[in-house]
Amino acid sequence: MGQAGRKLCCGIAAIGALFLSLSTPQAKARQPSASVGDAQLIVDTDKPGPTIDPNIYGQFVEHLGRGVYEGIWVGPDSPIPNVRGIRSDVVTALRKVQIPVIRWPGGCFADGYHWADGIGPASQRPQGINAAWDKSPETNAFGTHEYMDFLDQIGAKAFVSVNVGSGSVKEADDWMRYMTAPADSQPGKARAANGRTEPWAVPFIGVGNENWGCGGNMTADSYAVAFRHYAAFLRNYSGEGAKLIAVGADTDDYDWTDRVMAQAMMWRPHPTPLAYTTDRPLMWGLSLHFYTFAGNDWRNKGRNVGFGAAEWASALARANLTDELIRRHSAIMDKYDPEKRVALAVDEWGAWFQSEKDAPSQLYLESTLRDAVIAGLSLNIFNRHADRVRMANLAQMVNVIQSLILTDGAKMVVTPTYHVFDLYKAHQGAALIPVEVQAPDYIEGDTRLPGLSVSASKDKAGKLHLTIVNLDPARASNLHITLKSGTWRKASAQTLTADRIDTRIGFDAPDPFIPQPLPTRISQGQVSVKIASKSVTLVEIEQ
Repeated sequence: MGQAGRKLCCGIAAIGALFLSLSTPQAKARQPSASVGDAQLIVDTDKPGPTIDPNIYGQFVEHLGRGVYEGIWVGPDSPIPNVRGIRSDVVTALRKVQIPVIRWPGGCFADGYHWADGIGPASQRPQGINAAWDKSPETNAFGTHEYMDFLDQIGAKAFVSVNVGSGSVKEADDWMRYMTAPADSQPGKARAANGRTEPWAVPFIGVGNENWGCGGNMTADSYAVAFRHYAAFLRNYSGEGAKLIAVGADTDDYDWTDRVMAQAMMWRPHPTPLAYTTDRPLMWGLSLHFYTFAGNDWRNKGRNVGFGAAEWASALARANLTDELIRRHSAIMDKYDPEKRVALAVDEWGAWFQSEKDAPSQLYLESTLRDAVIAGLSLNIFNRHADRVRMANLAQMVNVIQSLILTDGAKMVVTPTYHVFDLYKAHQGAALIPVEVQAPDYIEGDTRLPGLSVSASKDKAGKLHLTIVNLDPARASNLHITLKSGTWRKASAQTLTADRIDTRIGFDAPDPFIPQPLPTRISQGQVSVKIASKSVTLVEIEQ
């Protein structure tokens, strides 16, 4: 979780000007009226680009609020249906959207977590305190074995963040030995004594979390030294080598990116003519954390319910800055890594508004249509930067800020964001296809944004998928899609929208966000479809 409040230095003048209007009752109450415009997409179907890494659709789980306890873990004796303590309704829902990877145990929690507290019989695990968040009791009931069981049940890969802030290199290495050493080794035998004989696969290791803040208040220089130390000892003891993810910048801290890449990317940053060296980077990826809210004030993020057109626009303006952040951080990385061997891993992103006073747990947010539009906009940006962005992790998967799933005791609902991930799973592992967008801008007060956000891909079966977000809450779009090559015979579409911009999901009401089919026409390489205002749409085109 992010804790810093530095202001963006570029691209935010529109947000600041718009934010002044939020104090007026008229701005909060006004709902936009409807109109229709025309737009065109020109798709270069014969120019496939980089593969969209499935890990862009990853998730993040932290011991915070009810993100783990109740949201995932209810215990084997719970009346809520479960398998070995992991609630079955959540597993079923997550399997449907094909979650590729889950980052755990944090977050700020990670740099105070000691893994040995979370193994062994539940009755013998020490009771701790969640010092990173609300100082609530931490039972350690959900530890390494439970996390790995959860991954197995939903079909996801492991991304474990080791404790750099209050831990040690030895503690991190001991954890990797416990998880990955062969069964006949001493760590393997200790693992088997707790119920798991074979080693687990741990493909991704996060070397700390936000060590510029809650993970140790380090400078970029001091973190680079720490990363290099940990990198010398962190490894998988069976199977493929571990992919290390270094802590990257908070939002627009470009100096951090520059210094860490310069000092920690390579084993020998300044090779000499005769000394041994290697051209393999020490890190697989460098992280980036960025959160969306209404405006640019960390102390006044805006409500996530009961908002109006101005707050809709200011939140989308901030979310749209994701593109600028990725471009500028990538340009710095290109100085040291022009071949793009090191991934940019946006391993914390999402909408983070103020929780309501009666929220049932810390950082719990009800979920609205705006969250779906933010998700679609952000994922399109990640897709379009697939040459450098090869992982992203939504914060956080269950019951915390921009969730896929909300629970209330035995009740469970999927959110509008969940439906977006379900639509966008068509992009996983597909080749990025360039799209030219010709559409009117969306204008609200002093804010001007592209009216449509689009990404496209072609899968291995030859199907073309376009995901289209209409940011404008008032104007629908008569959309004409030109396919520049190939013979295309069939097109279909489904869309997610709602009557109001602040429509929310409820536990005791029908889901208003279930995507609905849209009429489409296809003829001679042209597809026509009407895109609703304030919507997220998937168009599938077949040869």
